[in-house]
Amino acid sequence: MKNFEFYNPVKVIFGKDQIKKLPANIGDHKRIMMIYGGGSIKKNGIYNQVKEALSEFEVFEFGGIEPNPHYETAMKAVDIIKKENIDFLLAVGGGSVIDATKFIAAASLFSEGDPWEILSKNKVIKASIPIGVILTLPATGSEMNMVAVLTRNSTKEKFAFSSPFSFPKFSILMPEFAASLPKRQVANGVVDAYIHVIEQYLTYPTATPLQDRFAESILQTLIEEGSKVYGNPADYDAMANLMWCATMALNGNISCGGSADWSVHMIGHELTVMYDIDHARTLAVVLPGIWKALRTEKKEKLLQYAQRVWNIHNGTENEKIDKAIQKTVEFFESLDVKTKLSDFNLGKDAIKAIVDRFEKRGWKAIGDRQLVTLDVVRKALEYQL
Repeated sequence: MKNFEFYNPVKVIFGKDQIKKLPANIGDHKRIMMIYGGGSIKKNGIYNQVKEALSEFEVFEFGGIEPNPHYETAMKAVDIIKKENIDFLLAVGGGSVIDATKFIAAASLFSEGDPWEILSKNKVIKASIPIGVILTLPATGSEMNMVAVLTRNSTKEKFAFSSPFSFPKFSILMPEFAASLPKRQVANGVVDAYIHVIEQYLTYPTATPLQDRFAESILQTLIEEGSKVYGNPADYDAMANLMWCATMALNGNISCGGSADWSVHMIGHELTVMYDIDHARTLAVVLPGIWKALRTEKKEKLLQYAQRVWNIHNGTENEKIDKAIQKTVEFFESLDVKTKLSDFNLGKDAIKAIVDRFEKRGWKAIGDRQLVTLDVVRKALEYQL
């Protein structure tokens, strides 16, 4: 096990009828900006409940955060915050809203150049406006971590940043408000959470048996509950389990002492910004290709994954790996999440565009042990044609 430091200060408030706890958790802050997306919170009733809970505060609203949040939109909120001296931000929605809110909170106090450099150049954040979260869509785990991902629409670039100043002060998780989600969004949430776990788990043996089994339990729960919640998003227990899995998938626990990859995400981000494909669906395309391209380098963990998650015990090592990859693909596709570039009418031109962009940035190798070279990126995507 590697040395590690674990820090997660987020207070989680989970379950039904929890918005009444909002004022006490905001505390002494007075000028609140409520940030949300396309307006679904006004249809499912949560908007009115939040507004009522915030009746003693001065509330400003900022809507229109995109599913892949845009830097340009976020900066409009930053202008309002500076003008109105807002001292607390409340994200109401899913991961995109939370990610945008984290960036808005940091950019509002950033005084060392262009805020875009927080993302593009990993400029250090030294302060951030405090934020709270009301989660209505399980997927990203952003409600309990310090990471955010934004897109600059004008340049078609998508980058992440991470800062301990970006942890939410609290997150209210409300599965009941996810009951009306479209099945497509539910499926995206299942796949997103699943691959978040995989990126931290399926690297190489690091003598972390507890973390491995924790990761495997999340994967198994997602497999068991994913089909239930996809079939009926109003199944409260299934949705609650999905929401908690998504939170636990990326709150830092399973990565302690181990190694992480994130190459699937880095490649997937390019498919999203270039071709406007849902984030989770890009991951479902890239992951099987990465496994095929690196089956030897990731053999030990692929075999462990095959045995412990999919109960595959028979056959040669290569046969077990093939079966594990196929079972994973079948799981994604059972949620109507496609796993081939051709499913999105993409071919070799798309592969070349991604490889060329990585090369232009100087990204010669990414992922755990820097295994994902430009040649591996090319091969992994060619497997998925």
